[in-house]
Formats: sequence, structure tokens, C-alpha cells
Amino acid sequence: MTTLYRVDVEITAPVNDTEVTSRVEDAIRNLFPNAEPEERFGEVTATAHSMEHFSEQLHRQEILDTARGEFFSSREGDTFHFALKKQAAFEGRVNFSVGEPDELGEIAVRVRVEEPSLEAYVDHVAPRTEGGRPVDSS
Repeated sequence: MTTLYRVDVEITAPVNDTEVTSRVEDAIRNLFPNAEPEERFGEVTATAHSMEHFSEQLHRQEILDTARGEFFSSREGDTFHFALKKQAAFEGRVNFSVGEPDELGEIAVRVRVEEPSLEAYVDHVAPRTEGGRPVDSS
């Protein structure tokens, strides 16, 4: 049986005077290809309903534990959020922005999980690992 995930992913990134808006949009699409970016004054916003490609990148880069830590550390009810470095995203890589703010600004991502639960969705996107390998938590 396939689990149906219902999530809303809200993505926001500032566009600095030194940046080209389309490159910021590309950075978002590189990690969230199903997102639909819209330019607003000084920023790009987008909405998506899947993190499948993002999850594939987490697996490929072998940063599942880092992602889980970021997701759970920011949990608020059925929502979690995190920030990504724009330059890495433009190159198609996930690099969580922690500590000092990035000089270009960050891509802010807010995920609200409707079904089944936040924990189950995080397990789907960034499963637990043992010895650096994903393990089935069911």
C-alpha cells in the first residue's frame, strides 16, 4: 500500500540588488522542481506539495541525519522549517544555513504536514540511518 502524503511547502528567498531574479528562481527549482516561483517586490516566493526531489538530494549527498536534526529542531506542531544557502541550491546541492546568516540571504522553507503525521513524513523524506545507511522505521 502506498502512503499518500499531503504537505504544503512554502518557499521564500530575498532577491538582492546584485542578483538576477531568474537565478534565484532557478535555485528554488533546482531543489523543488515542482515549485511555482513568483516574483514579488524584493523576493521570490513559491509553493510546492512534494519534497521528493529534495529527499533524493539528501540521500545522494548522504546528509539524512543532518536533515532530520534540522527538521525536528524547528518543529512547531504540524510544521517544520529550515533555511538553505542560495548558492548551493543554484548548483543543485542542499546546504542548510545555520549560524551566521548568508550574505546573499537564505532560501526559507516552511513545511506543513496534513497527512499522515509530521514524524511519518520526516521518516519518508529523511529516514533514520544506521552506519550511514537508511533503515526502514516501520
